[in-house]
Amino acid sequence: MLNLLPKFNILTEEQVQAIHENTMKIMEEVGVEFSYDPAVEVFKKNGQKVEGHRVFFDRKFVEEMVAKAPAQFVLHARNPENNLVCGGENTIYMPGYGAPFIHDANGKRRNATLNDYDNFVKLAGASKNLHMTGGNVVEPQDVPDEIRHLKMLYSHITNSDKCFMGSSSGYEKAKDVIELTAILHGGLDVIKEKPALSCLVNSVTPLKFDDRMLGGLMAYAEYGQPMVIASLVMSGSTGPASLAGALSVQNSEVLAGITLTQCINPGTPVIYGSTSAITDMASGSLSIGNPECSLFTSASAQMARFYGVPSRGGGGLTDSKIADTQAGYESMMTLLGASTTGINFVLHSAGILQYYMAMSYEKFMVDDEIAGMVGRYIRGMDFTEEKLAFDVIKAVGPGGHYLTQKHTRKNFKVEFFRPQLSDRQSYDGWENGELDANARATQRWQDVLENYTPPALDEKVKAEIDAFIEKRISELKK
Repeated sequence: MLNLLPKFNILTEEQVQAIHENTMKIMEEVGVEFSYDPAVEVFKKNGQKVEGHRVFFDRKFVEEMVAKAPAQFVLHARNPENNLVCGGENTIYMPGYGAPFIHDANGKRRNATLNDYDNFVKLAGASKNLHMTGGNVVEPQDVPDEIRHLKMLYSHITNSDKCFMGSSSGYEKAKDVIELTAILHGGLDVIKEKPALSCLVNSVTPLKFDDRMLGGLMAYAEYGQPMVIASLVMSGSTGPASLAGALSVQNSEVLAGITLTQCINPGTPVIYGSTSAITDMASGSLSIGNPECSLFTSASAQMARFYGVPSRGGGGLTDSKIADTQAGYESMMTLLGASTTGINFVLHSAGILQYYMAMSYEKFMVDDEIAGMVGRYIRGMDFTEEKLAFDVIKAVGPGGHYLTQKHTRKNFKVEFFRPQLSDRQSYDGWENGELDANARATQRWQDVLENYTPPALDEKVKAEIDAFIEKRISELKK
C-alpha cells in the first residue's frame, strides 16, 4: 500500500505545553483587543472580562470553545470530483494571495489587473498540482475596491470548478460572497450543510483584530463557512525577537479568533493559520524566505494538531524580487517544510515574490513544478507485492535490463514524477534551444492559457449569478 510519509515534529511535548501555558497567561493577563463592537458583545454575553475593547479570556473557556471546532471537514466544489478534505493527513496547495503587483519576465514591476487575476485563476484551474484556485490571487488595481470582491469571486466561479476562497473584508462583502456561493451550490441551506467557501481572517499583530476582519469572521461563522484564523507576527518588530515568544503571541491571536467563531456558531470549521516570520533588522522589512519562517510554519502545524484543528501555513515563499535562483531555493525550502511537517492548507504555493507583495507568471510555473515534486515526495513509496517486484527481478536476473519489461511499462507512469518544466535532455538536445527555466516557464504559462477552456457553468445558474452581481454593483456605486 502507498505509505504517506509520517509528519515530523520540531517541538517536544514539553515545548508545546510551554507555548500553551504562556498563551493562556497572555490571554488572561494581557488580553486581546477587538475593535468591532458586535464581537465585544459576544464575549460579554459569554462571561468574559471586557475593558473597553480589550477582552481578557478565562482559560477554561478558551479550551472549551476551541475543542468545539472540528478536526477536519469537507470543502465542496461545484464539481464534486474536486471536493477537498481539510485536516488529517491531507495537504491542499493553492496560489499566492493578496499581492498588489506583477513582476514581469523583463524584471519590471507593474500594478496587477483583473486580467491578471483571471489568468492566475485559469492557471490554477489547469494545474494538476494545485488543488484550489485560492482566494485573492492578486489585488486587481483596475477595479474599484467597493466592487472588487464581486469581480474576484466571479472569476473563481466561471474560470474553474475547483474550490475557492472569498472575501473577508467586512460583514457586507463577506455576506455578498456567501450569497453568491449559495446560488452556485443551490441555496444557503445547502452550503450550511455542505460548506463550499473559505476565507482568510488576519489579526493585527500584536494582539488585535480590526473591524474589517471581524465583520467577515462573524458573517462566515453565522453561515458555518470555514475560515482560516491567521496571525502574521514579525519577530523583532510586531512580536518578540525570540521565536518562542513570537509563537506565543501568534498562538494567542489565533486562539482568540477561533474562540470567537465557536461562540457565534459552535462547530464552525476553522483552520489554525500562520504567516509569521522575522523582521530583517538591516532593512526593517518582513522577510519570509528564511529558515525561521519555516520553523514558525512547522511549529504551527504541530500546535494545530495539539488543539485538534487543521493548519494553514505558507509554501513557495521568497524575498526575491524576480524568479531567480534565490526564489527557487527559498520556495523549495518553505514548501517542503510546510508539507513534511503536516500543514493542511498551504496558501502561497505558487507565484509569490517579494515577501507577499508581488506575483510572477514565471514563478507560478516554477512553483507549480515544485508543488508536483513535493507532492510526489510526501506520497512516499508503495510496498504492495507487485511494487516489490520480485517476479520481474527474478526474470531479468543478473546483468539484464528492465526497459522492455511489462512491469516497467505499467509502473513508470505512476511511480515516476514527470516534470512539465524541468529540462532532462542531454546537453546536445538542450543546446539546440538553450532555454533556461525562466524562458521555459514563460512558454509554459502562455501555452496553458492559450489551450485552457474553463469548465462549463449551468446557464441558469450563471444568469442568476450575473443578475446578483449587477444588482449589487449598482447598489454599491450609488
